[in-house]
Amino acid sequence: MDRVDVDGPCDQGCPIKKTALIIEGKWTTLVIRELLSGKKRYSHLHRALQGISPKVLSSRLRMLEEKKLISRTVFATVPVTTEYQLTELGLKLQPVLLAMAEFGSQWQQH
Repeated sequence: MDRVDVDGPCDQGCPIKKTALIIEGKWTTLVIRELLSGKKRYSHLHRALQGISPKVLSSRLRMLEEKKLISRTVFATVPVTTEYQLTELGLKLQPVLLAMAEFGSQWQQH
């Protein structure tokens, strides 16, 4: 893997800035974390992310879908069932979240 230049300016072309713009927000990384283990229904995500409002969860899911990081499948049931899963691109965030988990564990020990 090529080394990313972290010494240059942090302008619009900066890959770290681009990633930060996607995963910023209080709940975004936690939504992605929940989807790392596979498909999840909206109700499962809402229960798993204690404290998230339905409005914020819907907003985060919509944004992640627009960025092509998750896909949504709607089933014609009563009531309607919706499942979300990470796309191939979204799965590429797994090492980022694992690095965050590792840092969080090390930081907590200090």
